[in-house]
Amino acid sequence: MQGQADLFLGVVETASPTQKSATPRIPVKQPGQKRSFRLHATDFETAIDALEGSGQYRVLRRLQPRPIVGARVAVPGERIAVIVDTETTGLDHTRDEVIEIGMVAFSYYENGRIGDVVGTYNALREPTIPITPEITRLTGITPEMVKGQAIDLDDVEAFIQPAHLVIAHNARFDRPFCERVAHGFSLKAWACSHAEVSWSDFGFEGSKLGYLLSQCGWFHQGHRAVEDCHALLEVLAAPLRGGTGCAMSHLLASARKAFVRIWAEGAPFDLKDNLKKRGYRWNDGTNGRPKSWFIEIDEDAYEAEMKFLRQEIYRRGVEPFTQRITALERFRAVP
Repeated sequence: MQGQADLFLGVVETASPTQKSATPRIPVKQPGQKRSFRLHATDFETAIDALEGSGQYRVLRRLQPRPIVGARVAVPGERIAVIVDTETTGLDHTRDEVIEIGMVAFSYYENGRIGDVVGTYNALREPTIPITPEITRLTGITPEMVKGQAIDLDDVEAFIQPAHLVIAHNARFDRPFCERVAHGFSLKAWACSHAEVSWSDFGFEGSKLGYLLSQCGWFHQGHRAVEDCHALLEVLAAPLRGGTGCAMSHLLASARKAFVRIWAEGAPFDLKDNLKKRGYRWNDGTNGRPKSWFIEIDEDAYEAEMKFLRQEIYRRGVEPFTQRITALERFRAVP
């Protein structure tokens, strides 16, 4: 354990042969002195407590995936969620392909408390289009790794069948790719831990998974599908500042809400920047939906949005095409 043991450089205060220290001493480095010393594995947590207790250090622990609890009896009131992550040949779900899918299934409760991990799934897939060097750099997946590999669609369907909720850290990206892999994904309610948790309200300055994980005190091997799923599970389970529960509870509250999708069809072209600033996105019509600017908002904000459209965009009374969106429809490929 050479690499783990050589954690600190400094001067070691040694006890006499007949005197044993109850806890390891954290050395104070003196100018010009560089002596290394080693900690036994049993001393790591004591050393970490001392470092963090000083207020001068934060220590990251390697994330250890939770064990799978296979033979278990379901507890009344629990539900099953599946965290999913995909690695792909690119960003366009209409052209690019999944080259890896990872999933972690776990139990949870109405209040957001997370229970047991009940299963994991991971598979590579050889695509019909090349894996570029850039994708290999981002994902660590090479053409050689996926050669001859395939995703067993029956296994995927069976894995997600019990799930009440599918969670991804960028569901707008992952859901369209997943729905191309297996039809069952289109029948599930989806939640997005990136978009549906107000991380900044809880003291986080970013929402990338690696950053969130480090702020919770861990590090992991990122950008491999199942490892990212395990990482997201711990982020969702970690307590938030101010005694506001865990991120999973806030994610569930958001996922239970219904949203309204408003299509601003026929909006004046010269006011498109006003719509963009408001949060509207453009749909080009190739997916069978209106060729129009659209927005998704909370149901409670509907009247305020209609007032904006009538006064600032159309400047007359209008009743634009509107759809009610629940977690069953959310994050589909709208455009």
